[in-house]
Amino acid sequence: MNKTVLPAGYTPCLGLYDTQKAIGLIKQIFEVKLCAALHLKRVTAPLFVDPATGLNDDLNGVERPVSFDVPALTANAQVVHSLAKWKRLALHQYGFHVGNGLVTDMNAIRRDEEMDNLHSIYVDQWDWEKVIAKEDRTLDFLQHTVQNIVYAISATLDELKWQFPDLTTRLCREVTFVTSQQLEDLYPDLTAKERENAFAKEHRTIFIMQIGGKLKSGQPHDGRAPDYDDWSLNGDLLFWHEPLGQAIEISSMGIRVDPESLDRQLTEAGCDERRALPFHKMLLEGQLPLTIGGGIGQSRLCMLLLDKVHVGEVQVSLWDQETRQACQAAGVPLL
Repeated sequence: MNKTVLPAGYTPCLGLYDTQKAIGLIKQIFEVKLCAALHLKRVTAPLFVDPATGLNDDLNGVERPVSFDVPALTANAQVVHSLAKWKRLALHQYGFHVGNGLVTDMNAIRRDEEMDNLHSIYVDQWDWEKVIAKEDRTLDFLQHTVQNIVYAISATLDELKWQFPDLTTRLCREVTFVTSQQLEDLYPDLTAKERENAFAKEHRTIFIMQIGGKLKSGQPHDGRAPDYDDWSLNGDLLFWHEPLGQAIEISSMGIRVDPESLDRQLTEAGCDERRALPFHKMLLEGQLPLTIGGGIGQSRLCMLLLDKVHVGEVQVSLWDQETRQACQAAGVPLL
């Protein structure tokens, strides 16, 4: 079923040539500003991992990873869903110290993704992770980090507008923070996505905290794996996107689990069997550093800053024929 929504009268601010140039600038400029804001160093990262290590992210627990056999190893490999766990292990192996971290390009295939304006089976993001001290495991530290990321995004937009003065994108530079429970209390009759849209329309740039555990309604705001974010110290960063008239999630991030929160969340999620996996054993035994980290969507950020209405305008992927025909008829060029 085609879920693409094409706003009436939409005309891209930039043509195909300038769009490609702008995408390159965004990826170059933002990475520099992100590294400066969070004290990150760029590293290389895997496209696939050994499933026996427990390093692959299972997202909401229902998505099927793309797997393939490797005859030379007499083993199977999985294309990563994200690098949430790999990054933390890398910080340990590379010897990063408190206050410093890493950033890398993450490319993933999520074959079960429902495709629409914002979703593709191809995912590209900046995955970052930073070593923190025990006293940094607070909401204040989380919020300060989120605000620095938003400042980096806003500064990237400023430089982009200098290069492309026809761009009319406007962002709110100050973040409004809200917990998922506060959001449910504010809009008890709306779905989770409807709550996000209602709050983002009013406040423009928002960070929804504490995602993963059950709310008073008995349902979580959204699914979250139990073995990377601490559900009491995480959240999603969203911006109001005027061309689509909805919120766009740019980043999912958080302070990562320590042994106590991992122990609690594995039980709550019914995932106690993961305790035997190498990564989880290291975490439970306190062998890995305390960290904060997240992913920042590259194509999503390009959509936001360039006022695009479909992710296919800023990345090359596969689309069904109905979507291609609808976009062509509406003058929406898919790469």
